[in-house]
Amino acid sequence: MTLGVAVIGLGVGEQHARAFAAAPGCRVTWLYDLDAAKAERVARDLGQGRVAESFDQILADPAVDIVSIATFDHLHFDEVCRALDAGKHVFVEKPLCRTESEASEIAAHWAKAGNLHLRSNLVLRAAPVYVWLRKAIQAGDLGQVYAFDGDYLYGRIHKITAGWRKDVPDYSVMEGGGIHIIDLMLRLMDETPETVATVGAKIATRGTDFRYDDFMATTFAFPSGAIGRITANFGCVHPHHHVIRVFGTQATFIYDDQGPRLFRDRRDGAKAEKLDLAPLPAGKGVLIPDFIQAIRTGVDPSPAAEGEFALIRVLAAADTALAVGSPQPIRTQP
Repeated sequence: MTLGVAVIGLGVGEQHARAFAAAPGCRVTWLYDLDAAKAERVARDLGQGRVAESFDQILADPAVDIVSIATFDHLHFDEVCRALDAGKHVFVEKPLCRTESEASEIAAHWAKAGNLHLRSNLVLRAAPVYVWLRKAIQAGDLGQVYAFDGDYLYGRIHKITAGWRKDVPDYSVMEGGGIHIIDLMLRLMDETPETVATVGAKIATRGTDFRYDDFMATTFAFPSGAIGRITANFGCVHPHHHVIRVFGTQATFIYDDQGPRLFRDRRDGAKAEKLDLAPLPAGKGVLIPDFIQAIRTGVDPSPAAEGEFALIRVLAAADTALAVGSPQPIRTQP
């Protein structure tokens, strides 16, 4: 059986479309973008897909099995709900949605739809070095992990001072970029934090049309006693990058602009063990083959979907902590 795929939003969504078009047993049937000329170009390049006139046209087509959503962040909630209600599997760019209440409502639509797959495109999950690191932590190679530090260095200030992000009410840089690092933290720590405290600053974008904090710093406390510290830095004078440090009782992992490496020795002058593993995935569509395989083989969609909802609860608590100016508890259930 060939799976029919519709892709909406053809910025990063073009990479979604290319990944689906290249996957065995899949065919791109519809493409939709606010710029119809772009949709027409992508259809020509792929040799697949017709240009849709509306999202409704896509949802009404019984030949569409999967809807891939790569529109503006604040549109995801409504589009995901509508796609689930139409009986479509959903692959959506991050963030799945923007608030805890939206996540709870999506969860209700997903539960009502029954047995549909829902995943968000958090591509660091597939980065070879973090796949390795997760296995190393699970095997005890770092000892007990007691701290995670992550910095999301956006380096693309023009994308918040101009363009659609500046017009989104209550835009959060943690939600728009830091979510990658929060997701990585949750996967590596393998536990949900209990509380979060957040502070923010708006200095780099002062005097621009961007109205919100361009820098956020969060501190998470885990049940094990471990601490997580994450920053989302959209105003930095730095190329687009991220920095990760994971501290265990037996070893320390570091990734920065010097590359990934592991320290196993505390002594002065100790040398790090360099890791010849890529810190980034091969592309923005790298998670799509596994998503397709899960649909084809009848894998239980619940763990993946519930993981997406849990991530939004953690993210939303960090945003709330900033808004109210005090630490917030993190709910483990909707």
